[in-house]
Amino acid sequence: MAKLYRQFGTQAQIDAQYDVEQSVPDFTVYARHYIDESRLARHRLRCELDIPYGPTREETLDIFPAADRNAPVFVFLHGGYWRMLSSKEFSCVALGLHEVGITTVVVNYALAPKVSIDEITRQARSAVAWVLRRIDRHGGDPSRVVVGGHSAGGHLTAMCLQTPWAEDYGLSQDPLVGAVMVSGLYDLQPLRYSLMQPLIQLDDGVIRRNSPMFSVRECATPVMVTWGGDEPDEFRRQSDDFLAAWTSVGNRAKRNEQPGANHFTAIYGFEDPKSMLCQWVAQAVGMRR
Repeated sequence: MAKLYRQFGTQAQIDAQYDVEQSVPDFTVYARHYIDESRLARHRLRCELDIPYGPTREETLDIFPAADRNAPVFVFLHGGYWRMLSSKEFSCVALGLHEVGITTVVVNYALAPKVSIDEITRQARSAVAWVLRRIDRHGGDPSRVVVGGHSAGGHLTAMCLQTPWAEDYGLSQDPLVGAVMVSGLYDLQPLRYSLMQPLIQLDDGVIRRNSPMFSVRECATPVMVTWGGDEPDEFRRQSDDFLAAWTSVGNRAKRNEQPGANHFTAIYGFEDPKSMLCQWVAQAVGMRR
């Protein structure tokens, strides 16, 4: 049997690894958690919602300012396979970070198939550039910004690290002090043969331009790559392969598998100030907690 990707010969085999909703008994449990905890975050925390960072309706971000001014900043890029969800389901990531003293920015972006993954990547980079240029007007410190994301947002975080910030945006070449990728996707090729393909519409060019595993540059930004121990094997394998590529050019990285976590609970730590996720971000921005 001819192989579609690595050892996988059929779409069913690829879907078994990448259809994350089917990797848990009841996905709606986690969907409700995100919605309920995000509603709580918007009720409990001061927030500035739906601030435009670009020209289209979907290009907005939500800011959850820390109590103190000139606070370090965490920019979160949500998942949903580039085709679903929004910033509003992920206000919850601000809960733990706020207690640590960090301003959180949750980014919204347009979704496939309305726009391509090329355009979603551009929007993610534009949002980060907006934060670096303007977060001081909202109480944040632009010299202490960490970017992070989950699933497709982990992919977008890796793409942000590949950005020619100086050439394209007039910023310093490595303007971020840290990056956190949770359960990310770093090689898009297998998704071309998956149930997602009709919506995300991958072709050779899109895959080549948007698979960060194969375009790693030297970068001063330290990263943490993490995933749930109960996730399908391909998420561990993609994470480990990205880590190998990232460190092969001398870049700094930490590997952290979360025992007992699945694809959806792997970001719950952002709700807990004592968690590994919140503590790593705090350390990256120079806080001692």
